[in-house]
Amino acid sequence: MTTTKRRIAAGIGALLVAAALGGATPAAADPDNGPANTPPPKVDLVLDLSGSMNQNDAGGQTRIDAAKKAFNEILEALPSEALVGLRVLGQGNPGNNKAAGCQETAQLAPVGKPDKAAMKVAVAAQRPTTGWTPIGLTLRKAAEDLGNEPGTSRRIILITDGEDSCAPPDPCEVARELAAAGLNLVVDTLGLVPDEKTRKQLTCIAAATGGTYTSANNAQELSERVTQLVDRAVVKAEEVTTPTTVKGSPNGCADAPLLGPGVYNDREEFEQHLWYRVPQLPGQELRASATVGIDRAVARDYDVTITATTEDGRDLARHTDAGSGRMDGQSAGLRYSMPAKGDDKPEAKDAKIVCLMVSTAFNANAGVPRTPGMPVELLVDLVAASDAQAADTHGLGRGWIFLGVLAGVGLVGGLLFGWLVRFFSGMRRAV
Repeated sequence: MTTTKRRIAAGIGALLVAAALGGATPAAADPDNGPANTPPPKVDLVLDLSGSMNQNDAGGQTRIDAAKKAFNEILEALPSEALVGLRVLGQGNPGNNKAAGCQETAQLAPVGKPDKAAMKVAVAAQRPTTGWTPIGLTLRKAAEDLGNEPGTSRRIILITDGEDSCAPPDPCEVARELAAAGLNLVVDTLGLVPDEKTRKQLTCIAAATGGTYTSANNAQELSERVTQLVDRAVVKAEEVTTPTTVKGSPNGCADAPLLGPGVYNDREEFEQHLWYRVPQLPGQELRASATVGIDRAVARDYDVTITATTEDGRDLARHTDAGSGRMDGQSAGLRYSMPAKGDDKPEAKDAKIVCLMVSTAFNANAGVPRTPGMPVELLVDLVAASDAQAADTHGLGRGWIFLGVLAGVGLVGGLLFGWLVRFFSGMRRAV
């Protein structure tokens, strides 16, 4: 479902429209809840310490030594605003006791301002043993490490060289549960010299939460990959656009929430329609997109549709995007330009309500939870419409000149084809 956020331009016209509509204020990002009050992002680094990490195939050194070297470099490069914790899995020595081994996960450093010296000592002391690999359990514990404060961006970076050996719980299902919980949590996975089964599982975990999967074969690659992930997670607060939570109307446009330009979060049930209202001035172009995060296993063949209509139900613009198989999200977007009103500068009273409808055609097999609905991110923007945008929305020519050219080409082509047929027919008769 995050799955990079696009910046949304502020719409002065929408605020004027709100005043004209009796003081109804479109939902938008609260300026008082800006960067100064945005909770800092949190990151939990999770390292596999199972026995296979002792293998000596990571660029001429053991996998655990490559991981330790990368961790030390990452700790040195952490930005001052980072809130980072460290958790390990498979760190015990239970021998053949699977029940005990599959409970082996521990938090070495809590999520917060890192004590870099202490974290380096803790990592240096770790030795892979005969441990098992309880990835599913560890993901749940790491989510607990990150807390549940509203508005906080959370990220788990999992580094492992193998697949889960303890399911249940299945780590892919755990990742889907975490995504469905609405915790604003992303899991990035990094495979150290992974095989195909490990790659498949780590890809599934990342896709379920809108994260990324990468692989590394040595210490340098591992350090570069994790540094990139940490940098992506610990961005400056002023660069973050915090979505506003809204609730679309399933009953139609009349009682739908009024939206201005912004980024919005909602949840939509399977095969449901959700409605929103956007005030649009003459001479403006409405740009809107909806992304549905696929946070659970859904049936194959589905689609997302976003439609712009008038209040009386006349279609203005529509776009559908379909998918099949496992993905982390499906998106659809549209553009609609409202004709300008002569040379006069539009006023608030000239605004028209455009109804946006987001529809889904998702289904799932028995046993897959249908609630809560799947996460939806709605982006709304209003910009000045150019003549080209208004006249050429789909990139096709229009007007009599274009039609005349098509007709002329068709006529010439038809005459040429007829002449060639008659010419070759005459030659055959002569022979």
